[in-house]
Formats: sequence, C-alpha cells, structure tokens
Amino acid sequence: MSKTYDVAVIVGSIRKDSWNRKVGHALAEVAPPELKLTEVAIDQLPLYNQDSDAAPPAPFTAFRERLKKADAVIFITPEHNRSVPAALKHAIDVGSRPYGSSVWNLKPCAVISASPGAIGGFGANHHLRQSLAFLNMPTMAGPEVYIGGVDKLFDAAGKLTNDSTRGFLTKVMASYAAWVKANAPA
Repeated sequence: MSKTYDVAVIVGSIRKDSWNRKVGHALAEVAPPELKLTEVAIDQLPLYNQDSDAAPPAPFTAFRERLKKADAVIFITPEHNRSVPAALKHAIDVGSRPYGSSVWNLKPCAVISASPGAIGGFGANHHLRQSLAFLNMPTMAGPEVYIGGVDKLFDAAGKLTNDSTRGFLTKVMASYAAWVKANAPA
C-alpha cells in the first residue's frame, strides 16, 4: 500500500468567488489518489507582529499546527502588482515565525498562478519562488504553471470546463506526486 500525502493548499486570493480557489478544486479532482489536497484558509489571520510571538493569537496557532501536519504544500496565487497578494505574503510570514520555528522548512511545494490576463500571473509566480527558496522549501521547477484567461475556464458552478486545461493539470499533479514522493521528509 502506498503512502497518502497530506497536501496543504494555500490560495492567495481571499475573494469569495476566487478563480484561484476554483483552480485548487480542479487540482483536487485530478490529483493522483496518493495526494489528499485540503485548502488551508488564510483570511482569518490577524496582522503579524513580532510582539505576539510570546502569546500568539489563536488563528496563528491553528494555522501553524495545521501546516506542521502537512507533508507538502501547493501555493495557488493571483498576481497583484507583479507580486503575490498581501494576504498570501502575510500567511507565509506567519508560518515562518517565531524565528527558528518555521512550519515551511523542507516541505516540498509547487507554485501555480492564475489570472484573467494573458501571462497567467507570471510575476507573482516567480516572486513567490524567491520567498520559498529562502524558506528552504524544495519547489517543483517544472512543469511551470501559469494559467492565463482563467475567467473563461469555469462554468457558473465553478467546474472546470476546458478539457485542455484539465489534461494539463492532470499532468502537473502527476509530476507533483512524484516530486512529493522524492522530497517529503521521511
């Protein structure tokens, strides 16, 4: 019997009808059975202040404890001004603190960006990779995933309707499963 990996999905958009969240649901549908994808919400995290390290707010503790249990992480992000949304950057910072207690260390990850624009969040994707390198997260190099025109890929119920994109995401998840198996801490 093969191991099932707990994959935390961090969606950078906190918008209720987020395209990136819809991408996350599509990924869960096409993921190999050894990957169990679960979104870890970031919208309830109060602003980080180092003064709170001694007595962290309950949302920080819950977020950190959930990420500690995860075997791997997928980040799905839109692009805000050629970078990641503030909520995503903030969640990454919360998980990396207090100093020396990062929940991100050695967790194999993938970065997916999606945007209604033609370049699919390219800038955010690469900006996020810089932070993940610093956090010592083995980041899957390829296939690179930039989903442009994301607003045209889903129906009113949020289901992926584009077969070409579904096929691509299926290949991405197969590659990611191999990445996680090769890089997840024992």
